[in-house]
Amino acid sequence: MAKPSIAQLLKKKQNKQKITALTAYDATFARLFSDCGVDLMLVGDSLGNVLQGHDSTVPVTNQDIAYHTACVRRGAPQAFVIADMPFMTYATVTQACEQAAQLMRAGANMVKLEGGEWLVDTVQALTTRGVPVCAHLGLLPQSVNVLGGYKVQGRDDAAADLLVHQAQQLEAAGAQLLVVECIPTALGERVSAAIDIPVIGIGAGNRTDGQILVMHDMLGLNSDYLPKFVKNFLSGNDSIEAAVKQFVDDVEQGRFPGPEHSFES
Repeated sequence: MAKPSIAQLLKKKQNKQKITALTAYDATFARLFSDCGVDLMLVGDSLGNVLQGHDSTVPVTNQDIAYHTACVRRGAPQAFVIADMPFMTYATVTQACEQAAQLMRAGANMVKLEGGEWLVDTVQALTTRGVPVCAHLGLLPQSVNVLGGYKVQGRDDAAADLLVHQAQQLEAAGAQLLVVECIPTALGERVSAAIDIPVIGIGAGNRTDGQILVMHDMLGLNSDYLPKFVKNFLSGNDSIEAAVKQFVDDVEQGRFPGPEHSFES
């Protein structure tokens, strides 16, 4: 399968075709996801939770992400791979450029950063220097200690207006993709309509331009706790391949996420 491009992802949004994305951390799963038609793979700092056993993403290093990015790239040479920039690896513009270069050299097509207005200069600097950027708004796992826990964001009018404004600022700065996490369905729809770049939701309802899940969640492997926005696609399927194909089809057909996986204002 040909590698998706940023232009092709934008065209999918324009044609109202849903974009599918999963986290990936190794060559085997990356190859499987690519063969099943997943549009995007994110080497997420969620590896801190699902691979390393931490209770947050904060301990993850840039070296960790670079290692797993290289594994994913070798497993799926044609995939579009996004690499998370971990906690405090982009605190300054100079640091962000140096750390992003390491991830791009490891095989990433794009890097992802969590935060709003304060990242405008960083996004401009990265994109000017040839590093495509995916922004991330809503619930920011790297900021969980400031947010006071994993809570739905953007429920009141002021917070919703701010999130839309930040999305527009980041797009103007050069971001070419946006992830929104744990926000009400209506706000997910509003953000998607307010900017031209594709908006990928996780816990943001089914009216965004696409959906992403952590692969371990999608396969029901974290049995101790599954967030409301997660569906176990392995349940009822006889193989991981069948589960991934169902995820792709359900997203593309608008069946996932359903109301039971979504948040209201």
